[in-house]
Amino acid sequence: MVKLHIKKGDESQFLFETTVESPVEECVKAVCNIFNGRLKIQRLCTEIEFLSKSGITLPYNMQGLTDEQISELKLVDEWADKCTPSGGYLDRKDELGRRNGRAPTEKMATILERTIKDAKEKISKDLVPKDVCLTQAKIQEAIDELRGAVTIVYPMGLPPHDPIQMEFENKEDLEGTHAGQEVIPFSEATIWFSGKEMQSAKKLSDYLGKNEKSKVIVKIQKKGKGAPSREPVVSEEEQKKMMAFHFKRQEEMKKLAEADDDSYLNSEWADNNQLRRQFQGLNDIKWRPR
Repeated sequence: MVKLHIKKGDESQFLFETTVESPVEECVKAVCNIFNGRLKIQRLCTEIEFLSKSGITLPYNMQGLTDEQISELKLVDEWADKCTPSGGYLDRKDELGRRNGRAPTEKMATILERTIKDAKEKISKDLVPKDVCLTQAKIQEAIDELRGAVTIVYPMGLPPHDPIQMEFENKEDLEGTHAGQEVIPFSEATIWFSGKEMQSAKKLSDYLGKNEKSKVIVKIQKKGKGAPSREPVVSEEEQKKMMAFHFKRQEEMKKLAEADDDSYLNSEWADNNQLRRQFQGLNDIKWRPR
């Protein structure tokens, strides 16, 4: 099985294992699903962190308003009593005004935080140097674990407008957001190898050869963006080592130059004949033409 080191720009994302006989189109679809799946998990982890600190999301017409404005407009959060955390809640006001301030107890919050940590580890970029590949099954497993943790803390479920619930139902609205710009739809996805765009009608072997035991760097990006930057001839780690070696060598050469400096021989105190000339009165004699 060939291993594809997937990068976005110059940043490593994950390792993907497949066969060189796979069609490029099939590979692009699998890589795209994992790439977007990682982004979904990251968004879920961020929102669940807010959930553990400040409770469920307020209805859209109440978000960003002060308590006085809500009271003046006579707005009521109908989901506050329907979606209460298991074991009661703690009053923690959301400074952003997006959530209702009814946070889960510390015991329930710990469940969410532990699950968030596990999910992040499952999709971490640190898996790349450890040579651990990522699969769609692992992405789904992390999402299911996050859903399970939220269900434990909120057995009655979350409001349909809560970003977490929308993510679980694949109804998230990312239009106009930075998160939406990061997502690469399959119809717009393309992968590049060695400065060449892989054509969907071909197989991976047309670009990578027949060696199933190879490991190559492949870059994913949206169509029409042009060729991504090529990989440097020398890696960043190797470049740091070379610079450190060069600096060390320079310092050593400086010390050697100082040790070999014989300019002191031109000083008066280093002149072996100075005492003799002084007794003979030959010091400070200057010669000049008539």
